[in-house]
Amino acid sequence: MTDRQPSFLDLTVSLKLVSYAILIIGAFVMVLPFIWMVTTACKSPPELATLPVRWLPENPVCYENLGALYDQSPNFNRYLLNSAIVTVARTLGQLITCSLAAYGFARFRFPGRSLIFALCLGLLMVPFQAIIIPEFILIRDLGWLNSFRALIVPGIFSAFALFLLRQAFLQIPLELEESALIDGANPLQVLWHITLPLSVPAITAFAVITVQAAWNDFLYPLTVANTPDTRVITIGISLLQGERNTPFNILMMGSFIATVPMLALFVVLQRYFIEGVSMSGIKG
Repeated sequence: MTDRQPSFLDLTVSLKLVSYAILIIGAFVMVLPFIWMVTTACKSPPELATLPVRWLPENPVCYENLGALYDQSPNFNRYLLNSAIVTVARTLGQLITCSLAAYGFARFRFPGRSLIFALCLGLLMVPFQAIIIPEFILIRDLGWLNSFRALIVPGIFSAFALFLLRQAFLQIPLELEESALIDGANPLQVLWHITLPLSVPAITAFAVITVQAAWNDFLYPLTVANTPDTRVITIGISLLQGERNTPFNILMMGSFIATVPMLALFVVLQRYFIEGVSMSGIKG
């Protein structure tokens, strides 16, 4: 018996062309803001106010705008480094805490397991703006204001990551873990050597979501750490705005530089996304 081909391959040529046309138009619409950001980053100030609007600059001044960016924001590289530190620390912290908690909820039975898990998921329904003031008071009482501890420690747990990893762990055949336990492995070894390697697609999705959220976080860092030594890139870009006049070419240049790491992350993890989509089970 041969496997049935995907339904898309059964479509007629005309329907395929229509599907590709819709996808191309959708992709163009999604990429359009990034094209505008790049072209604006290379425009001179007079071209910003030119009507009708020109997509491509007549006289690109990319290097001049890059120099003006660092003249206006000398600590811009420090902001990038701070965001990288916070992003990596939050991602690793969530991977450790959420994977351990998710494995416990997925494999162990203990009193109140369902209730505790429901309470954790309940955090997803609480808007962050509702808890930012109590969280600020707590950070202040701990003496963590304007420090990396304030930026990192509250973000090392995520209810969404807990839910995502738990659902991924539940998809792994229990027999594989039981075999490892019979061979003498303890639960931590099972988690490290079997469960996590078999959950690479889910971990990849978790990492991308966490990295993007940490890198683009603005409100919380603005509340608890807003000194030059702890300022992150989102705040640094917002400071490029003037009270009466905003140099949009400089602002877009800073936004473009801040976007490059996320684009690089997508390029690196693209193969894992494809594997995660095509992975349907474990073949023996």
